[in-house]
Amino acid sequence: MTEATLDYEVVVIGAGVAGIYQIKRLVDLGVNATVLDGNADLGGTWFKNRYPGARFDSESFTYGYSFSQEVLDEWHWTERFSPQPETLKYLNFVADKFDLKKHMQFNCLVEAMRFDEATDTWTLELADGRRLTTRWVVTALGLLSIPTTPTIEGMDSFTGQSFHPFDWPEDPVDLAGKRVAIIGTGATSIQIIPEVAKEAGHLTVFQRRPNWAAPLNNSPIDEAEMAAIRERYDDIFAACARTPGGFEHEPDRRGFYNVPAEKRRELWDRLYEGSGFGIWLQNFVEIFMDEDANAEFSEYIAERIRQRVDDPELAEKLIPKDHGFGIQRVPLETNYFETYNRDNVTLVDAAATPIERITPNGIRTSADEYEFDLIVYATGFDAFTGAFDHIEIEGVGGQKLRDKWADGPVTYLGMFVTGFPNMVMLAGPQIAATNFPRAVETSVDWATPLLEHAWEEGYTRLEATPEAEQAWFDHVVDMYKPFLLRSAKSWITGYNSNIEGHEYGKTRYNLYNGGGPKYGRRLTEVAQNDYEGLQFS
Repeated sequence: MTEATLDYEVVVIGAGVAGIYQIKRLVDLGVNATVLDGNADLGGTWFKNRYPGARFDSESFTYGYSFSQEVLDEWHWTERFSPQPETLKYLNFVADKFDLKKHMQFNCLVEAMRFDEATDTWTLELADGRRLTTRWVVTALGLLSIPTTPTIEGMDSFTGQSFHPFDWPEDPVDLAGKRVAIIGTGATSIQIIPEVAKEAGHLTVFQRRPNWAAPLNNSPIDEAEMAAIRERYDDIFAACARTPGGFEHEPDRRGFYNVPAEKRRELWDRLYEGSGFGIWLQNFVEIFMDEDANAEFSEYIAERIRQRVDDPELAEKLIPKDHGFGIQRVPLETNYFETYNRDNVTLVDAAATPIERITPNGIRTSADEYEFDLIVYATGFDAFTGAFDHIEIEGVGGQKLRDKWADGPVTYLGMFVTGFPNMVMLAGPQIAATNFPRAVETSVDWATPLLEHAWEEGYTRLEATPEAEQAWFDHVVDMYKPFLLRSAKSWITGYNSNIEGHEYGKTRYNLYNGGGPKYGRRLTEVAQNDYEGLQFS
């Protein structure tokens, strides 16, 4: 198949943070490219997650794009941690500024993509019946774009309203006086629960495993502060590039045991009263790796929770006992623990009294039956690989990606999969665990010159070698060993009781734990060494 007969040279799948920047780079090069997205408009995560309380837990000014000085000069973040409507407005502002929407196709769900070995091209099959051909596919699918609902008997029988937060209705949900159930106490619930409690007649939270959480401490950004932020954007993004997590928060490397206990508490008090991920990422490195250090810090956070919850017995139910603080991704909250002091909020221990079924009128546990008007299934996502599994991706010899990844992702650099040529993943599985847009810009700024190299040399096919893929996977596995997260019941390690094969104990190596700077250096080395580990033809 010649270039002239292809529909596109590059198809980008996904119009979220990654897809928007990638199409910008391709348009600037004059490449015949398009973005396909199954949603009705751009935004990805920020288009779908419109539930009450949805917002960044990254500082707004570290989350936005860094590639355009004009955008940095013109955009005013109004809050330190941007709420979902403002974030979606920002992404539209960027797309409109560079006239990118004309290169995007919405309500275009990709159901399958198959590689043709004779022509080195992909054919994409869309839900609307169309087939598109392209030389290169760039996936920008997002890490948390496939929600998982529980498999509780009787869910179809409930006569009230029910949904996953990812599918929160566009029209306002009337909560006034309603009896609301929220199943789950993960990061999403921790944002939703305080907001729903303000409006609902009564809120009942069903918690199976409590989560650690720390204060977001959000605040408005006025004109003067925004002007000061603009003055130091270079320093902000330099700090993000320098730190393991891609934030301004730099870890404390003095050594946990070199600092007296009272001084450790002074640091923790300051971080707890501060904003954002400081309590997690500006802490001693040892809390991620040393069980005793982690236990001491976890007890400090537990004390803080006890101070915020009036009922001592209830407070203990909200304190995790099966893992320490910080070894799973830490949710940030606003008055979450205080919400349980309200008269209209009840916590049900779903580990002690499990949910047995959903009834036409509500929920039945092993101990009680509850009546509700609305049920919210805040039961997480099929993280990292779920969006890939929802597309029939067929590579060389008819091999299916979901089969190759049945036990977890295996990649080269988190961007390539052996046996699936001409497919580049942006911020896919096994990239560095960092502030997402910083990872996106790293990926796009590396992948785009790679494509330029292929075009300049006349290559029509590139693929990771099996040896390079195995070496990267082994390195990813090794980088789990020093950290306590290796044993966590976390979506980062692939645990999701609502998905077959994602049980606890079957670790899926979803992220690279070497940090952003080390990952960036590896990408630079690969490019400088003639893209070692990639075969061109």
